[in-house]
Amino acid sequence: MDEFPTPPVDLLAWRAAASPQRAAIVTPTRVWTYADLHRAADAWAAYLRAAGLEPGQVVALAARPTPQAVALLHGLLRAELTPLWLHLRFGPSEHARVLSLVRPAAVLVTPEAARGLRLPEHVTAWHLPDAAPRPAGPVPRATRGVDMLLLTSGTTQGPKIARLTAANFFWSALASGYRLGVVPADRWLLTLPLYHVGGLSIVWRSALYGTAVALPPPRTSFDPGGLWDDLHRLRASLISLVPTMLYRLLQAVAAPPPAFLRVALIGGAAAGPEVLNPALARGWPLALTYGLTEATSQVATAAPPQVRRKPGSVGRPLLFTQVSVRDDAGRPLPAGQVGEIWVRGPGVFAGYWPSDAAATPAAFVEGWLRTRDAGYLDADGDLWVLARRSDLIVTGGENVTPQEVEAVLRQHPAVADAAVVGLPDPEWGQIVAAAVVPQPERSLSPEDLQAYCRTHLAGYKIPRRFVFVDALPRTASGKLRRAAVRALFT
Repeated sequence: MDEFPTPPVDLLAWRAAASPQRAAIVTPTRVWTYADLHRAADAWAAYLRAAGLEPGQVVALAARPTPQAVALLHGLLRAELTPLWLHLRFGPSEHARVLSLVRPAAVLVTPEAARGLRLPEHVTAWHLPDAAPRPAGPVPRATRGVDMLLLTSGTTQGPKIARLTAANFFWSALASGYRLGVVPADRWLLTLPLYHVGGLSIVWRSALYGTAVALPPPRTSFDPGGLWDDLHRLRASLISLVPTMLYRLLQAVAAPPPAFLRVALIGGAAAGPEVLNPALARGWPLALTYGLTEATSQVATAAPPQVRRKPGSVGRPLLFTQVSVRDDAGRPLPAGQVGEIWVRGPGVFAGYWPSDAAATPAAFVEGWLRTRDAGYLDADGDLWVLARRSDLIVTGGENVTPQEVEAVLRQHPAVADAAVVGLPDPEWGQIVAAAVVPQPERSLSPEDLQAYCRTHLAGYKIPRRFVFVDALPRTASGKLRRAAVRALFT
């Protein structure tokens, strides 16, 4: 594998020195320049160090996308602290598992994230002020690159914790810019949460390019009409959406996209013809992308002209990134043959948190990341993705591990066994569905189980459809037959 040089440690400091008056963040009420953002990051770095946090420590962070949250992110890295991004939709038990694995030095909560956040009772959160006070003493200066920890769905017992380096984000941002282009006046509308690699990457790309992050007012749920208004008020030229968001936007707004929108990057799940066809017919400049947290977002991306020519393909790998499709023995397959997608390049993550140490060597073969996603390369070298991690459910761009939901259902005193699968859905891509075996002489209703799940799981993980059966379909060796479980619903 090629060696890639180490990028600048503090990207924001270099950007602020090069173009201090360029817009860094645009909101409906204010424009933050890179000089403004640099000063705010300084304030947060000094504030965190003065509070006793030391370089190298991990701090858990719950934050919604706001200007101060972006400044806080840069301040954490400037203070050489490692952020662990908490999923704001998790419930107490989900947070408890993650925090017990990492044991951060502090749990930081921004004011906007505090509303609705459900942390375990034993966790003492540090509620941050709206803005850090101006530093009275010296401001820390980062001398080394810092990791960031993001949650990524595993295939067995819930989220794994991926270690992404500053170099991962730098090279990914550089490659994305070469594929989608960069215009000095670009504004990228941040519609994805910061605890998703797709949202976090926008902050890094903008700092590298010297372009602006367009920040709408924080919302607790997706509002297609509000998004349409934000797009126009902030005059965003780029936007990132998961297919469910695009589907709901098309249902809510019949008008074509504004002329100033040059790219709508669609990823996080497969975009079917029920989304692509009406969007292309209305003139949406769609760029289809395939990526994953372990590869720092984008792996392959089809730019708008290619999507119009070859709808459904995610295009060629980005600059510096290699993609290979392999058979079960790890041998490369010729064009047109379906196999597992393997990825190599400087955007590939550093590995899982030590608590998942065994998962790291299992994920790599001679420097290649095994994605466990299925697809093929066509004769032009373009990638087609057919299935994401066979058991994984992708609903509204969120990943759901069936085994995690099954474990919660089995804890219900009236449940003897349960199996969870994803069912196709035009709006959400997939919905979570559960086949449940009740305990003898116990009554159950979908409402009972949904209420029970709501106390243990994030809302998007709660099954929307149930079927009650006497036994689950299994092989002679006892392995669950998920295809047969799906058939129970059809």
